[in-house]
Amino acid sequence: MRPIEVATHLPAAPEEVWKELERIENHPRWMAEAIAVEFVGERRRGIGTRVTVATKIGPFRTTDEMEFTEWDRPRSIAVIHRGLFTGNGRFALETEAEGTRLTWAETVRFPWFFGGPVGAFVARPILARIWRRNLRQLQQRLSAP
Repeated sequence: MRPIEVATHLPAAPEEVWKELERIENHPRWMAEAIAVEFVGERRRGIGTRVTVATKIGPFRTTDEMEFTEWDRPRSIAVIHRGLFTGNGRFALETEAEGTRLTWAETVRFPWFFGGPVGAFVARPILARIWRRNLRQLQQRLSAP
C-alpha cells in the first residue's frame, strides 16, 4: 500500500519546528482529529516512547496506539500504529530557504469491517485533506508571535 503524503513549507528553522513536533502532548493543538494524548510508561521523548491517542474523524472514534520508532533530531520522527487501524507514519524535516519543508507520510491499514483495502482507498483523499489542514494549523502556530 502506498503511503498518503502531504507536505508544506513552514516559516521556521528545522530546530524550531522540531521543538513543536517533539512536544507530543501538544499535538492535539494542531491535529484536528487528535482529541487527547496519553503516555504509556515513563518515556516522554525518543525511540520507544508509547502513547495512546483518542481520535475522532466525523462520527468515528477510536484510540490509536503508537510507538515511536525513529527520533532523529531535527530531521525525522516515525511511529508504528497499533490498534483498530494499523500502519506507520513519519515526519521528515528538510531545510529550505527561509524555513523548513515538513513532509508527513502515513500508511494506514483498515480492518475488514471498515472495508479493508477498499476502505483505505476511499479514505485516502479525506485523510490527506485533514492532514493538510493540520499542517496549516501547525504553520499558524509557528508563525504566531
